[in-house]
Amino acid sequence: MSENALLEVRDLVKHFPVRKGLLGRTVAHVKAVDGISFDVPRGKTLGLVGESGCGKTTAGRCVLRLIEPTSGQVRFGGTDVRALRGEELRSLRRNMQIIFQDPYSSLNPRMTVEGIVGEGLTLHKLAKRGERRERVAGVLERVGLSADAMDRYPHEFSGGQRQRIGIARAVAIEPGFIVCDEPVSALDVSVQAQIVNLLMDLQRDLRLTYLFIAHNLAVVEQVSREVAVMYLGRLVERASPEELYRHPLHPYTRALLSAVPEPDPETGRERIRLPGEVPSPINPPPGCPFHPRCSEAHAECRELRPRLTEVRAGHWCACLRVGGIAEKPGEPAPPSPAAATEEEPV
Repeated sequence: MSENALLEVRDLVKHFPVRKGLLGRTVAHVKAVDGISFDVPRGKTLGLVGESGCGKTTAGRCVLRLIEPTSGQVRFGGTDVRALRGEELRSLRRNMQIIFQDPYSSLNPRMTVEGIVGEGLTLHKLAKRGERRERVAGVLERVGLSADAMDRYPHEFSGGQRQRIGIARAVAIEPGFIVCDEPVSALDVSVQAQIVNLLMDLQRDLRLTYLFIAHNLAVVEQVSREVAVMYLGRLVERASPEELYRHPLHPYTRALLSAVPEPDPETGRERIRLPGEVPSPINPPPGCPFHPRCSEAHAECRELRPRLTEVRAGHWCACLRVGGIAEKPGEPAPPSPAAATEEEPV
């Protein structure tokens, strides 16, 4: 593991069994995550993007072991997360938290805000009964809510305020790493910028590390140090935001970027429309998973499965047409570019 990487993921796989019949026999598998690798440096943000159903949320939950991975390696601060059990896993989870997408269903409607935010403090024995209320009030003020909110219930707040409560719950126990699972996608556009700015302020002040999952590429560009693009359970491109947005290499990435709304309608940027539908993750196509929808696909794309390859400095792509190379059976995952860079000051 590289010295500056807080989280290291190698060959992460999650296949969900499809069962049929009275005996529940497994007849197939949904290949939600199909062998992805990445690093997240301390105090930085990795943006994980892709259309709905590509596996990005499943990947984030596998990292936290909210879902058990099928195979692969997850190391946090040098510790093998998949090897932990019982109290060791509970202790590690104090340092690994999640902000959920839906601020309505992710908060218990029968608990007060004090109970929701302070639950982690009690569980991890970070505050005595008399201290908890004071700690919760301080966390709420940090996320932009008044201490008066402690005795109220989630239904008394707007969507943006609910998400602030969810963020307060995540940071209350002072974690080092947070999975932000589309934290602004369910909010009004006018509120999204406020929540994004809050997350960036918390990262700066608390030296947090984020895995930021989203489908809004404009938001990811603003918050990320590096961006990884997923398609059908696999990473197809990875680079810095500046490099990825100015010089996208993979045809899928170019199509995603063409769909980002432009403030000026007279720019004349052409929308790339992908033919067909996303293939089923139960039976993904052979070769490159994107080739059925790719206008640049050749015969080799239908037969050879490309691996994520560094085709230019700091820019990785899984496409045979731009210099990528085909995978070989049993080949180990390529190193992450984060492993070769020094940590930058926050």
